[in-house]
Amino acid sequence: MTKICVKNCNFTIIFSLFLLILPIMSHPQTKKCSVLDAGPVTSTISLISFLEQVQETALNTFGPNNFDPKLYIDFSLKSNLSITQQAFAKLSRAQNGAVSADELRKFIQDYFNGAGDDLIYVKPADFVAEPNGFLPKVKNSEVRAWALQVHALWKNLSREASPDVKKHPELHTLLPIPEPCVIPGSRFREVYYWDSYWVIRGLLASHMHKTATAIVTNLIYFVEKYGYVLNGARAYYTNRSQPPLLSSMIHEIYQRTGDKNLIKKALPALLKEHEFWNSGIHKVTIHDSKGGSHNLSRYYAMWNKPRPESSTTDKETASTLSDAADKQKLYREVASTAESGWDFSTRWMRNSSDLTTLTTTTILPVDLNAYVLKMELDIAYFAKVAGENNIAAQFLKASQSREKAFNSIFWNEKMSQWLDCWITCKDDQTWEASHQNQHLFASNFVPLWIKPFDSEKVMKSLASSGLVRPYGIATSLTNSGQQWDYPNGWAPMQHIIIEALAKSGSKEAYLMAEDIAIRWIRTNYASYKTTGEMHEKYNVDKCGDIGGGGEYIAQTGFGWTNGVVLALLEEFGWPQDRKLDC
Repeated sequence: MTKICVKNCNFTIIFSLFLLILPIMSHPQTKKCSVLDAGPVTSTISLISFLEQVQETALNTFGPNNFDPKLYIDFSLKSNLSITQQAFAKLSRAQNGAVSADELRKFIQDYFNGAGDDLIYVKPADFVAEPNGFLPKVKNSEVRAWALQVHALWKNLSREASPDVKKHPELHTLLPIPEPCVIPGSRFREVYYWDSYWVIRGLLASHMHKTATAIVTNLIYFVEKYGYVLNGARAYYTNRSQPPLLSSMIHEIYQRTGDKNLIKKALPALLKEHEFWNSGIHKVTIHDSKGGSHNLSRYYAMWNKPRPESSTTDKETASTLSDAADKQKLYREVASTAESGWDFSTRWMRNSSDLTTLTTTTILPVDLNAYVLKMELDIAYFAKVAGENNIAAQFLKASQSREKAFNSIFWNEKMSQWLDCWITCKDDQTWEASHQNQHLFASNFVPLWIKPFDSEKVMKSLASSGLVRPYGIATSLTNSGQQWDYPNGWAPMQHIIIEALAKSGSKEAYLMAEDIAIRWIRTNYASYKTTGEMHEKYNVDKCGDIGGGGEYIAQTGFGWTNGVVLALLEEFGWPQDRKLDC
């Protein structure tokens, strides 16, 4: 057993390096904590490795301007891989690996289908232009007209896998899913895990229960096949998950439909997903100063290579590192940060200006453990509905244990927030939980979404934190150039915090929630009015300003942004006399 010493967190951690690895993640473990990249790596398909070569050749040929590496990894083959590889090998190359632009374009046209061509537009079966009872609290005609336009975007974002994906899976990186889905939009051409929660919230506001249930069916399929919900429906995403919100999706659907069959179908998958996040590489056991034992979860991707969808980008990031082992470790951290959904942010970095200092696998995240707590509460509830009283009792007990950890491990009384705790490796036999991360992040307030806890204290802390900006909640207060930092605001964080305040039971907190919702809706509308698009993220300091930073240009569509706007309008409405413009 490897002991973790403590300086400031006031607890002792025993972190076993003989982790119980799930069968799908079998890998020999190391006794030395300094060898941080000792975890499992999932196998991948030959097509992905080949497409990474095409991706790199395209970068060398076309240059970095407007280059999106994901485009090339999403191609599907027109003929078998061997034939395509032979044709690729015959391309004449310059010394840097580039080929002539015309020759490469012709090769791509001759041998590949376009990215996204293996997904088919499909009109949702339950879509109507104006659903009965749509947003009854919205009295303003301008807002209602805009909301109906946002509602109509569900048609544009609805897809299903083409029959060829099931017939010839070896030609595709897209995974065959059993039901239609709703995609985020733009470069995100496939269904994604945590995006789907807010897509579903919007679909429920649009009275599209069948479409919402179909999305959940796809995610359950992933659990049944892989043991966990994948980051997204691509073969290159099988090495990691995303924030675990499947139980929350099911809970929301059940509250609207009362569909007990969905509960019974989902329960085995949720038990399997809970095991994934609470065993092996994701599990950390902590013993506090009073002798209490807490099992907590962390992000840890099953990968230590460049992410295929960002292979050229990751290689460039790692180019400053000379040691191969250091590069592998960085690639593990990069993929684990992608698993967190916050890719990328100074939240995960030792040095806020250096992405190579990512250390996500040695951080105990507040939000992840809040989502797992929510999963435990949901499973206890679902088990009771399904008549599985023993399971209900087991998970109620598990939730109570994790709730204690929030008070013991994450809570910071002085700040009245829950803080991530960073764990660092001191030497070959000792870990050290050096400190809680006292920087301000929107994630510090996520536990309030799960349970009220001390909502008055937390509300006042949020109000004075500086995170509440003129047009929403900033992800952080550090302007690093990373997309999950200031001045960007993201729809899921707005919704989590707004809903947490609204349901806390305090009138003052509800009014604060409504105020933040109004700010966020106004900037969404201002941007839509100017661009005709809903965007992935926004600058919360400037009304209507699109968010920036990160690895790719701003994306439109956009699944979770649409869902949050509709969910907020459903909750708070919009009076006839309330101004919509900034």
